[in-house]
Amino acid sequence: MGDEDVIRRRLLIDGDGTGDDRRLNVLLKTLIKWCNSSDEKSEESKSTQYDRMLAQLAQCEFAVTKSQLGSEMMAAELQSYESLSKILENGIEIAKDNIEKSKADLAHAKTVRKNRIEYDVLAKVISEQPDRKETLERLGTLKTELSSLETTKQQLESRLSLRKKQFHVLVTSIHQLQALLDEPDDLESISDDVEMKDIVN
Repeated sequence: MGDEDVIRRRLLIDGDGTGDDRRLNVLLKTLIKWCNSSDEKSEESKSTQYDRMLAQLAQCEFAVTKSQLGSEMMAAELQSYESLSKILENGIEIAKDNIEKSKADLAHAKTVRKNRIEYDVLAKVISEQPDRKETLERLGTLKTELSSLETTKQQLESRLSLRKKQFHVLVTSIHQLQALLDEPDDLESISDDVEMKDIVN
């Protein structure tokens, strides 16, 4: 058996390392010695050894009680730590769920904010445009004005055509009148030539 095995075995027997095995060995030796003691020893010596064994036994019982209480305390602490670990695990799971929910809420909030900004832009553009009623009224007015302008255009074109015809007739009349005015001059020149011929003859 190696030194490590011996030390491990002694630690297992010793318990908390407070010398329990030595105390038990001493008690056992004292008990054997007390049982094997001769009757020649005084009662006072036997009583002293007896009291000493009782004290040693009380110490051993105290050590056992202390070990039991320590073991129970450690078991209670272990159970408490296990409960605390479960609580922490549940808390971590809840925190993870809350984080995922917060991420989803944040993404939804970003989408809503984006849509709201686009809506505000569109609303501003729409508010700058005239409403449907005003637009229809304006369109009706423009159609009326267009119809009136078409009528005026037709009237002006008709008058222009009439003026062209009248001007053509006037120019034709002027030419005819000019031709008529030019005819007497030709007659007078002919009569003058006849008279000159008569004088010469």
